[in-house]
Amino acid sequence: MVSRTWRALCGVLTCLFAVAILAPSAGATTLPIGNFGNAISNELFTPGAMPPGSNPASCRPSASHPYPVILVHGTLANEAFSWQALSPMLANAGYCVYAFDYGVDSLSLGRFDALTDIAASAAELRTEVDKVLAATGASKVDLVGHSQGGMMPRYYIKNLGGAAKVNMLVGLAPSNHGTTLDGINTLLNDFTIMGVPFTSAIGCVSCTQQVLPSSFMASLNAGGDTQAGPRYVVIESRYDEIVTPYTSAFLTGPNVQNILLQNQCGIDFTDHIGIIYDPVALQDVMNALGADSSSFRPSCSLVLPVIGG
Repeated sequence: MVSRTWRALCGVLTCLFAVAILAPSAGATTLPIGNFGNAISNELFTPGAMPPGSNPASCRPSASHPYPVILVHGTLANEAFSWQALSPMLANAGYCVYAFDYGVDSLSLGRFDALTDIAASAAELRTEVDKVLAATGASKVDLVGHSQGGMMPRYYIKNLGGAAKVNMLVGLAPSNHGTTLDGINTLLNDFTIMGVPFTSAIGCVSCTQQVLPSSFMASLNAGGDTQAGPRYVVIESRYDEIVTPYTSAFLTGPNVQNILLQNQCGIDFTDHIGIIYDPVALQDVMNALGADSSSFRPSCSLVLPVIGG
């Protein structure tokens, strides 16, 4: 057992690494719920690993959970980093859970994905959805995405036939209307590399498409935020420093529920990265996919930026 002295002396990240390394392996019936430390450990040592509980060899949805859940990571992330908590939570609750990496190019280095054209990534999502539907026999899927992963499926739903195949889209800090990056993009684009604006020159196509002003975002949101059929849930933090203003994450339209975490829990200080490891936000995800009660209120606890709870 780790001594009390060691616990007092170790820094936050060191403790998190210890949790990740010493955590018990997944059992046959109950998977351990990971945290940000597990995410960092996987990013460093096993970036190609699948999240615990995801991508089962075979799975048939139950009557209580009829739709398999596909987890969609965000920009500069991957499935192993993003879903160490939510994937086992869903699997333990009896869901068929799937995750995948997308938007991979030469800059990804096996770790930093979702860099390519968002429309092309949406086509990859279409392939994943069709594969999951064929494997499970389900009629539709539920999608849970973070950042770009909460916005990109809207392109699939709107333009690639996804409206008939998606029951619900849950977005965690999604970049639904793009981002100003608190104005940093204006400063960056004052600098050019051989005449090309910085945000384009670095080679992250999806980054450029999400930063305002953006013709991609204008096209995506033209004619309304939502499509008939799917339900939409947006979960966002007031302290999101990537999607700015934070209100740009929210959607307008029928079958939409927008949730601001600080309206539920005043001591939740999660930011853009930490929201995928925020126990308050993850309770909201579980409610949306399950009972979907509009009166649901998660248990409130202190949540710190980046590392979550």
